[in-house]
Amino acid sequence: MALEDAAKEVDRAISQTPRKGRAFENTFSGVTSFLRRHYTKDLAGYDLAITGVPFDQAVTNRPGTRLGPRAVREASALQTYDPPWGWKGYDPMEALAIADYGDLAFDYADVAAFPATLQAHIAGILDTGAGCIAIGGDHSVSLPILRAHAARHGPLALVQFDAHSDTWPDDNPDRIDHGTMFYKAVQEGVIDAARSVQIGIRTVNEDPLGILTLSAREVHESNPAAIAETIRAHVGAGPAYVSFDIDALDPAFAPGTGTPVWGGLHAWQAAAILQDLDGLPMVGGDLVEVSPPFDTTGATAIAGAHVVMELICLWGRANR
Repeated sequence: MALEDAAKEVDRAISQTPRKGRAFENTFSGVTSFLRRHYTKDLAGYDLAITGVPFDQAVTNRPGTRLGPRAVREASALQTYDPPWGWKGYDPMEALAIADYGDLAFDYADVAAFPATLQAHIAGILDTGAGCIAIGGDHSVSLPILRAHAARHGPLALVQFDAHSDTWPDDNPDRIDHGTMFYKAVQEGVIDAARSVQIGIRTVNEDPLGILTLSAREVHESNPAAIAETIRAHVGAGPAYVSFDIDALDPAFAPGTGTPVWGGLHAWQAAAILQDLDGLPMVGGDLVEVSPPFDTTGATAIAGAHVVMELICLWGRANR
């Protein structure tokens, strides 16, 4: 659509006819889906579904990430005009039919039932043949999502951007905790620790369970291309899942999160690493831990929306 036609476009999220193409609707108005993609529960003919997981009952510090999907969708409106920077002409909005599948429906008071509900939700998306990228929510949501992907692809390499390892021991199957879910994923065989990588870590955990750790300091003292090459070589050719906790970024760039830790990645480093991972055999991913109540300028939601765009590009290049 030419820019002169922008004034005629409104509420593309619910009135969209073409499944591909950029959107020119005013960023400050209209129904806010992710990237103005069509809201739909019918994924026939769609390549990729974006879904929100507004759950934050497993946090250790500040709550609020249940509001993350809504804020990230709103922040994404600014990216609808142009192809993403850094992808050398690749435009996922032109290349992929992307749907906004809306948010997971669940009983907020029945926390014990939540993991199975989420796993079934993601499995239902994958059963249509579409890929899935989720927007959290606290980081505990990654475990049910990983289970759904592993049921289809087998054990996954986890590529985790985070300030925390989230592999603290937890052998209680009934606990839901945003700091122990990857311990459980390793124990269950959902992720292959020998092919997994954590990037940006800057908190102490004595046992990384065999997962390669690239600390925030190592990232700072290296360069994005070298870090990306290390990740790609370690992951190899098998299926990979990318989980991006927004607290991987330094609080200067992403203050709106529940467990901020100083010394984190700069936004430009994260963007460059993600772009240099082009070709990673990614089958799914998530962006988690955006907490709007602590995001006074909206910078964290903006960063989160950019991360999701990078994940879309990575998924599209690997799968379509």
